[in-house]
Amino acid sequence: MQLGHLRLETISGGRFKTDGGTMFGVVPRELWARVFPPDDGNMIDQATNCLLIRDEEELILVDTGYGSRLPESQRRRTASEEGEPLRVSLEAAGVSPEDIGTVILTHLHYDHVGGALREDESGEVVPVFPNATHVVQAGEFERATSGREELRAAYSADWVTPLADAGLLELVSGDIELRPGIHSIVTGGHSRHHQALLLESDGQQALYIADLCPTTRHLKSLWCMGYDEEVLVTRRRKSELLGQAADRGWWVLFDHDPDTAAARLERDPRKEFTVAEGVASL
Repeated sequence: MQLGHLRLETISGGRFKTDGGTMFGVVPRELWARVFPPDDGNMIDQATNCLLIRDEEELILVDTGYGSRLPESQRRRTASEEGEPLRVSLEAAGVSPEDIGTVILTHLHYDHVGGALREDESGEVVPVFPNATHVVQAGEFERATSGREELRAAYSADWVTPLADAGLLELVSGDIELRPGIHSIVTGGHSRHHQALLLESDGQQALYIADLCPTTRHLKSLWCMGYDEEVLVTRRRKSELLGQAADRGWWVLFDHDPDTAAARLERDPRKEFTVAEGVASL
């Protein structure tokens, strides 16, 4: 997708499955299963639609998928791909890890940050993108490394501290321009310091909404994930941002939709929002 002088490409960080109930929180199974049919184990397909941004200065990657360090039991349970799916996807796009100058992390859950690290031949954990500055909200980093018991299921310091130790982290705070034409929007909701990204170039806009609205099946304000820390914030902020996107003609990029990587939306009096035009996921 061309957005002004920015070239946007969906890069898979690996397909996987997750429990449908957790992806839709309080929404009854009878309702969500109509639009996202689960398998016999109640699991639904998920993508990790990372985003490669090619501009005139550097290559920028948004999120990194789950990577190669999942416990084998988790890999089997979630049908996650073996190896390093993100590296394979980048190579197919003609990009090596060393080419990436900036990695922007929307938040620090494993399926967004896991692909930033790997084990080398000696078993040492090393950065996948050794030349890249990894940008994340400072509050998100604090929570991910805090060791608080109530956050244990959501974060592990092991997913991020090696990046800090390597001097590759750039901590930012609030709604700022991270790189030319790439603006952080701290949404909260899914995690306290979760950020979406507004991309702007030559009068065109696209919104990488990340886990505030992970798929096109989550467009309704009440259809939120069981993983959301502050579900009422998710409901409010999702409606606000999707409304802006629909009214202003922005593309919306979805990080977990297995079928639709990007879409233009329109308001619908019955469904709140519907897809007017879509671009398929890889």
